[in-house]
Amino acid sequence: MIEIESIKEFGGYLKRYSHDSEVCRCEMIFSVYLPPQAAQQPVPTLYWLSGLTCTDDNVRVKAGAQRYAAEQGVALLMPDTSPRGHEVPDEKGRYDLGKGAGFYVNATQSPWDKNYQMYDYVTRELPALVEARLPLIPGRKSISGHSMGGHGALICALKNPQAYCSVSAFSPICHPAISNWGQTCFSAYLGEDQQGWQQYDAVALIEAGATVSDILIDQGTADEFLNEGQLLPETLVKACKAAGIPLQLRMQDGYDHSYHFIATFIGEHIAYHARALKK
Repeated sequence: MIEIESIKEFGGYLKRYSHDSEVCRCEMIFSVYLPPQAAQQPVPTLYWLSGLTCTDDNVRVKAGAQRYAAEQGVALLMPDTSPRGHEVPDEKGRYDLGKGAGFYVNATQSPWDKNYQMYDYVTRELPALVEARLPLIPGRKSISGHSMGGHGALICALKNPQAYCSVSAFSPICHPAISNWGQTCFSAYLGEDQQGWQQYDAVALIEAGATVSDILIDQGTADEFLNEGQLLPETLVKACKAAGIPLQLRMQDGYDHSYHFIATFIGEHIAYHARALKK
């Protein structure tokens, strides 16, 4: 784990690291914002999973989250969205498959299975690394994300309800097994047997009995991907209602899918997670 950048912000430090990943079999880069409180004591952590085409850089530059993290005394951990490198398979000309589009699954199909193990990376390898090396409270973490990363946040929390204190999302892909984005990537990464897709689909997980204490989601009404049927929040509402999971879905009038939308409400999400993390 090598520090490659350190910038002071809001009394804390925005840092960037590289390391050799055992599960992804390549060099991975991630960013961490350590709030000023981390200079005195370990702090809890909010993981942010980014969406299609993004790296760790998008959220740390565009969301304005560090100000709120400093106020709340919460670290932000921002991994990449996929493996990277010349040896890593990619789909040229596609933004929704390959590099930048790992979908936070453990791929089982060649050639993707060698590197695309993003579920294990986010839930197992990265937490173990950063909690051992940085002033973070072991086991005190929450998770959030945007679009493909919102899907990732939901499945990570649903599959590991004891590991995360809270979960939220912006414009998540709620039911990837029936959306075009999800079907394209799941068939490539996981094969054509759709039974195997269910373990990475938030709606399917809830229908199979997975649960969390509650969920916060913000969704813009002017989101082009909402209108194209890629996100399908109504399916998550139905599943949560049937399962008795409290879901706060806030339809934000006039907002789109961009980081302008995220920057508007990120402070409220960080405050939501901070309350859970400090219980």
